[in-house]
Amino acid sequence: MKTIFNDHTRIDEALIAATKFLTRFSIEGARRDASVLLVFILGGDREILYRAPEQILTTAESELFKQCIERRSKREPVSHILGKREFWSREFFVSSDVLDPRPDSETLIDVVLKHVTKTKKPNSILDLGTGSGCLLLTLVAELDGVQGTGVDLSPKALEMAAKNANALNLTDRVQFIQSRWFENVEGIFDIIISNPPYIETADIADLQTEVREFEPHLALDGGADGLECYRLIVSQANEFLKAGGYLIFEVGIGQDDAVTGMMKQAGFDGIEVHNDLASVGRCVSGYSKL
Repeated sequence: MKTIFNDHTRIDEALIAATKFLTRFSIEGARRDASVLLVFILGGDREILYRAPEQILTTAESELFKQCIERRSKREPVSHILGKREFWSREFFVSSDVLDPRPDSETLIDVVLKHVTKTKKPNSILDLGTGSGCLLLTLVAELDGVQGTGVDLSPKALEMAAKNANALNLTDRVQFIQSRWFENVEGIFDIIISNPPYIETADIADLQTEVREFEPHLALDGGADGLECYRLIVSQANEFLKAGGYLIFEVGIGQDDAVTGMMKQAGFDGIEVHNDLASVGRCVSGYSKL
């Protein structure tokens, strides 16, 4: 890499060299990742790759691009290198302290927004395991006047969520609490959302390196069967929901039946499974006891 990026490297040459380098490390989508990182280095102007491929990188640009490509070759996620990830058309700050916002999670946003159009507009939303805050902050941004409370056990995750709230100008409409699920939560809410850890403990070692080595295990490990957190939340959720309040989870592949059973046993009504764009049961929702 040191001999490739110098004071006389063109944009197109740098992209080709970086793609070849990442390919040697079996990075899937090597050219895509190299392009994203190069555009980042060049100030976000994607069209420059096609408009001025002959432009020479500065020494500073070459060095920074080299560092980014080397980080990616070690399987560090592109989003962590950039320090941000898009979710529901907004950018969120991310790091190794929080889970990356994923497209699958947009299913939960879609379901809640459709739910709101059919019912009375909610005043309050509680997000259990808020992480980056992407779910809570998206809903608060989309629903005028709604107040949000985000809960997480990790202080660093809460710092990231607060940073995102500030960037989205939502600090006056959200609060963040350090708590293991409901332990430090007070009050009742119209809607409770959660994307809790749902990976079986034994499966953590088999996850992609990008996930296993660069995302917090606290937000991944769902216990022996991956359902530990759902049991705890479902067992207490009715105490924190208004009568007829709405509870919705994101679930792992194949977990929708088990979570549906838990919610039925706890007395929730109108339980539904909601598929993502790949027709996978991605969310389970229901209404609290009246």
